[in-house]
Amino acid sequence: MLRIAVPNKGSLSGPAAEMLHEAGYQQRRESKELRIVDPENEVEFFYLRPRDIAIYVASGRLDMGITGRDLLIDSGADAEEILPLGFARSTFRFAAKPGTANGIEDLKGKTVATSYEGIVAGHLADAGVDASVVHLDGAVETAIELGVAEVIADVVETGTSLRNAGLEVFGEPIMKSEAIVIRRTGTDGEEPKVQQFLRRLQGVLVARTYVMMDYDCRVEQLEKAVALTPGLESPTVSPLHNEGWVAVRAMVPAKEAQRIMDDLYAIGARAILTTAIHACRL
Repeated sequence: MLRIAVPNKGSLSGPAAEMLHEAGYQQRRESKELRIVDPENEVEFFYLRPRDIAIYVASGRLDMGITGRDLLIDSGADAEEILPLGFARSTFRFAAKPGTANGIEDLKGKTVATSYEGIVAGHLADAGVDASVVHLDGAVETAIELGVAEVIADVVETGTSLRNAGLEVFGEPIMKSEAIVIRRTGTDGEEPKVQQFLRRLQGVLVARTYVMMDYDCRVEQLEKAVALTPGLESPTVSPLHNEGWVAVRAMVPAKEAQRIMDDLYAIGARAILTTAIHACRL
């Protein structure tokens, strides 16, 4: 059986379980469950702290895991990213009182408080900046007010909590993170069960990104219509009973579907429909 780690709590937990469910895998029914077996799919899921998942995968005890890119890098574990999953996106940045610094070069000799010591220390070293890093677990915004540090480095989403603390971000982002699938570095990724697992997740990603669009159009407008809906390889075109008309079917990006429908209507297409895609293999 494949042994796969899944976040047991936090912002990664719910979306990860939802994606696995959409991919056809059984998931736990109660948050207290730490391990479940999905015999039909030959997978065993272990529900672990997100920060620990990279360590377990790197040890070789587990085949793969779902965690955050920031947590993987911060851990320093011997594991690698193999598939981005598109949820739990965040940006990691420096912040301080206005006028403290404009860029990373201004951090020389200063103290930076963060919950991600590995990321920050590595980023400072790569930039050749000699600064101290203090590790704190959560609520790093108060570190400046209490005099523990002059600068903080943390995940920034809307920036509201930083502004409320009288802080502002500065410099370039340290990194951008999202949920990812990881495996031990150097592991053979061609194993059929591993490839099947990744294909299923990729299928969910595609299904969430695209919709199926069907419409009728005049033959003389077909080339213009196909240019608007090229599909993945090419659209399916079928003749209709009424001479001079064809039916067209193609996958289109969901976020562009309304605009595409307007453009199709403008060139004379009619009976334009979109349908959600629940699963696919490309």
